[in-house]
Amino acid sequence: MIERNEYLSFLIKLKDKKIIKVVTGIRRSGKSTLFSLYKNYLLKNGVSKTQIISYNFENPEDNRFEDWQSLYNEINKSLKSKKMNYVFLDEISTLKDFEKLVDGLFIKENVDLYITGSNSYMLSGELATYLTGRYMQIHMLPLSFKEYFNFNNSQNELKEYQNYIENGGFPYTLFLNQDPELIRSYLDGIYNTILMKDVVSRNNIKDVMILESVVGQMVSTNKICNTLNSNGRKVSVNTVENYLSYLLDSYIIYKVSRLNIKGKEYLKTGEKYYVSDLGLRKYLLGEVKDLGSILENVIFLELKRQNYEIYIGKIDEQEVDFVVKKDDGLKYIQVSLSVRDQNTLERELTSLKAIKDNYPKYLITLDYDTANYDGIKQINALEFLLGKEKI
Repeated sequence: MIERNEYLSFLIKLKDKKIIKVVTGIRRSGKSTLFSLYKNYLLKNGVSKTQIISYNFENPEDNRFEDWQSLYNEINKSLKSKKMNYVFLDEISTLKDFEKLVDGLFIKENVDLYITGSNSYMLSGELATYLTGRYMQIHMLPLSFKEYFNFNNSQNELKEYQNYIENGGFPYTLFLNQDPELIRSYLDGIYNTILMKDVVSRNNIKDVMILESVVGQMVSTNKICNTLNSNGRKVSVNTVENYLSYLLDSYIIYKVSRLNIKGKEYLKTGEKYYVSDLGLRKYLLGEVKDLGSILENVIFLELKRQNYEIYIGKIDEQEVDFVVKKDDGLKYIQVSLSVRDQNTLERELTSLKAIKDNYPKYLITLDYDTANYDGIKQINALEFLLGKEKI
């Protein structure tokens, strides 16, 4: 198994806390493996096997219950009195009325509850009503570049980065010997499972070709609509918005809204979309020659892993790739493949220089020769992704 130490350490911090641990993320990102790693930790730290109760509802042997009550009764019989019981429910949302099961287990003093789900529906509707203020979400992404690099035990950072953006970060791809045909076949299986199971069936979509056309665009709603209509695929903005929301729910893509930097106002238009995995991006869009947009996608995913609120910045007619926010305030980030060309450097710096507040400004590039431009700090992207350089 591939160690997912950052996620694992978070679960360990929450051990025995009276709060439901909800692990979400795209299918095959490693949620079940994370549970296995955590159960191993429990066993090594004084918890007996009889205190661990685990069900994976993608396993037919576990997905045999007619209703939530019958599963509740089985779990209830297995609980050890006067001891803490660790209950794991993997992909629980496939069980009808699972919210009642979760709520019933949560109120027991000797149950520490962990659940996973591969779409955002799990945290909407009735579950949110049942569990308001009683759960903490851990959102998993496929492997970071740092995890990918460390697993391969390589010294060549740039070569591994090129492999990473080609193959992506779904953990199992690391065991496919970098074979393009095998990796594409594996990604095909992931994508089609998500598309058909989490999107098409759940939302009763009739025109799958339109949905796939929307996936293939990965730009703003209006641009997607205009492109499809110009190609003879008649579709309304409302339909495109609905399809995008379904893809967002399945964690194939993420949306980033715009922020007016001067007025600190959130804008309703001009959103951008990023794919959850670089291998999946290549599978969806084909060979993308714009390595700058790929680097931007990689940086976005890393910022998301670091739990920043992320926006696209707008200042007058200029754009800032990312405005990120945490408790310590804002940070402004421009991403460029290289700024060795003077014209490119000036273009990337212009929007950052237009910002008159004192929050930190960064220029992230693949250039190894970095500099400081009137307070704008240039950092190497690979150093940032490997945790050697902080923002």
